[in-house]
Amino acid sequence: MKMNASPSVFFSLIAGLVVLGTLPVSSEAARAFFVFGDSLVDNGNNNYLATTARADRPPYGIDYPTHQATGRFSNGLNLPDIISENLGAEPTLPYLSPELRGEKLLVGANFASAGIGILNDTGIQFVNIIRIRKQVQYFQQYQQRLSSLIGSAQARRLVNQALVLITLGGNDFVNNYYLVPYSARSREFSLPDYVTYLISEYKQILASLYELGARRVLVTGTGPLGCVPAELALRSTTGRCDPELNRASDLFNPQLIQALTEINSQIGSDVFVAVNSRKMHSDFISNPQAYGFATSKIACCGQGPYNGIGLCTPLSSVCPNRNLYAFWDQYHPTEKANRIIVSQFMTGSTEYMNPMNLSTILAMDARS
Repeated sequence: MKMNASPSVFFSLIAGLVVLGTLPVSSEAARAFFVFGDSLVDNGNNNYLATTARADRPPYGIDYPTHQATGRFSNGLNLPDIISENLGAEPTLPYLSPELRGEKLLVGANFASAGIGILNDTGIQFVNIIRIRKQVQYFQQYQQRLSSLIGSAQARRLVNQALVLITLGGNDFVNNYYLVPYSARSREFSLPDYVTYLISEYKQILASLYELGARRVLVTGTGPLGCVPAELALRSTTGRCDPELNRASDLFNPQLIQALTEINSQIGSDVFVAVNSRKMHSDFISNPQAYGFATSKIACCGQGPYNGIGLCTPLSSVCPNRNLYAFWDQYHPTEKANRIIVSQFMTGSTEYMNPMNLSTILAMDARS
């Protein structure tokens, strides 16, 4: 979708023009849920693509209810699955799944694709992944399919009342700016200027979601990128988090929160909720024992230092008790860690969820 106006102008123009739906599509139907982003929230779209960015082989899924690899980059459930549990809904299906048809469309859809970022050149080593603007196009296509099923007015109401999660940014650093020494983007931008550029691009993506009817959007920042097992294996000899990658997180996250606050002010409504992933992850990374973890440095599945080199494969070593590990593989949390993160989505203070947590959103919207 092309947008010629700047996001701020765009939001100002349409701020007062949208009437939010208040009637549920069905009194028994759970709230619809839409997911956009990268491997932290992909639940299987990449299984349908000819790409290396896949989690479709064991031991992925070892603790999933079916004990099968589903395309989730987890030993079990991922963030969207656990959020769906809290909504009282079944998990959303990948948009590319042939099972996403008929009444399944009322549940929502997951458009996420491992390897992608805010920028189109992020993850270029992974061919055939669904770039974020393509995900937004799929959302538009989904709405056309939904309208054919329940009519355009009902479809618009379902989308307006839905919950949306978008998770972007981490790959723009680890799979772009810092992917190789002297990457194209690092030669083009200083880190502060790169972050400013990312935020400006992200605002355009959020403007597109708003234009397509999204009215409750959870926007995650990046976790402490320098603390994941992959970066410890590459950059740390002592096990201490890499300060340069954490500096990227520390620059990106406050600017994202500020941008969302400004957008909400322009709209005149708290459409976008900033999710402080940095703090959520840092809690159990800095003090793993307090959360029942034996380690937050070594991945459960992998090889090399910290199990952080290469992919988790059937040949990798796998820890026998996943609940003792904060990280499942070189980048992704275990199901237990995901549950800790979602608990902060639900009940966290404004330090974690700004301007409000998900429980508050659900209570407010139930009254409206």
